[in-house]
Amino acid sequence: MNEFAGKSIVVTGGSLGMGLACARRFAAGGGKVLVVANDKASVDDAVKSIGDHAAGFVGDVRSKDDMAAAVAMAVSHHGGVDVLACCAGIQRYGTVVDTPEEVWDDVLDINLKGIFLAAKFAIPEMKKRGGGAIVAISSVQAYASQAGVAAYTASKGAINALVRAMALDHAPDNITVNSVCPASIDTPMLHWAADIWKGDNTAEATLDAWGRGHPLGRVGKPAEVADLVAFLASDKARFITGADIKIDGGVLAKLGIVIPE
Repeated sequence: MNEFAGKSIVVTGGSLGMGLACARRFAAGGGKVLVVANDKASVDDAVKSIGDHAAGFVGDVRSKDDMAAAVAMAVSHHGGVDVLACCAGIQRYGTVVDTPEEVWDDVLDINLKGIFLAAKFAIPEMKKRGGGAIVAISSVQAYASQAGVAAYTASKGAINALVRAMALDHAPDNITVNSVCPASIDTPMLHWAADIWKGDNTAEATLDAWGRGHPLGRVGKPAEVADLVAFLASDKARFITGADIKIDGGVLAKLGIVIPE
């Protein structure tokens, strides 16, 4: 597993959940990884757990200056940028009526604008290297929504649209751009949601119930998402661009209307 040897990879949201799994997977493949997140303690822990193949940058994906500085650090530490994995994201609940404007702005800024800003500074560096790959974490809720997640669903649908636009714009630069659309994945964010909605159950029981809602009968693992992200960022996927690929345990293949037995 040396497919990323000599490659410089930037992972936003790389200190927790799917982002951390991606950072570990790229490092396991021989890449030099820059872990970008806004919490110093989690960045330090992530870098320590990954080892010599990782460096950390504490910054906010909503900040143009921070994203410019993160890319500059990847260039100075690792020689350039070959891969950008955009994994930063938050979930918030609410309809358009009861979602406060500031919450809407936070969700769209972190989930969507964060990709825009990271790509804005990473793409010129990829061009200097003769090409590269961008992979963004989207969601199955880009296709089908739960109730009461207006801001989150809007951000995820927009990610897939932005990915298509970037794929077209930067195909002449030999830069591929794709999104990965998970269903329920066993991350701190999913545990946070389960704790909110557990009712009289435990959070663990709620997670189990959500898992049973997937045809494969469980929630996904961050490492499974990371393997897909790594494939799309690898040389094996150079003819894949503008794609949004589901990793959902079959959840979107299943209709809610059940034929009576």
